[in-house]
Amino acid sequence: MTDDEQDRIDRNRRHFLTVATAVTGLAGVGLAAIPFLSSLKPSARAQALGAPVEVPIGALQEGEMVRVLWRGKLVYILKRSDAMVAGLADNVANLEDPDSEVVEQQPDYAANPMRSIRPDFLVVEGSCTHLGCAPLEDFEVRPSEEWNGGFFCPCHGSKFDLAGRVWQGVPAPTNLRVPPHRFVRDDLILIGQDTGAA
Repeated sequence: MTDDEQDRIDRNRRHFLTVATAVTGLAGVGLAAIPFLSSLKPSARAQALGAPVEVPIGALQEGEMVRVLWRGKLVYILKRSDAMVAGLADNVANLEDPDSEVVEQQPDYAANPMRSIRPDFLVVEGSCTHLGCAPLEDFEVRPSEEWNGGFFCPCHGSKFDLAGRVWQGVPAPTNLRVPPHRFVRDDLILIGQDTGAA
């Protein structure tokens, strides 16, 4: 074999080894990147935590409340009686923000004295606006205390009426927040979405 033939064979081998090494390296980088890129996509659990929540309310009786989790937040859905709705106007003088003037507290459709789409249903986040404790329901009317029912925070004593409006002189600075929601049907509420299809 001549020196020229040997050089040509060596060049072909080097070229083959260079191409094979490059292909193997690229394949390795690609295989290593797949798990990394997959980790950037939210998990099914994370997607479900941010998804809207359907809540059937057809069996809910007047004065009953259900609690659901949406995005890791507790949400209260209260079916108010006519007496509960009528009592909302009684103690307005005791409320810090009776007209819900802090815009971030509720969507536009809940910026009314009842803080709701429909007078018979209240939908609020069950998190005190002071330090985030879960207020307890206290629906018993006590005229001697000027209390028509509402929510009481056991942590530091904040009080909210049956529209989630905060009382004066308590640690909570603002009303309970109203999450985005809508009625899909008369007996079904969708929490976390207020427009579009369910």
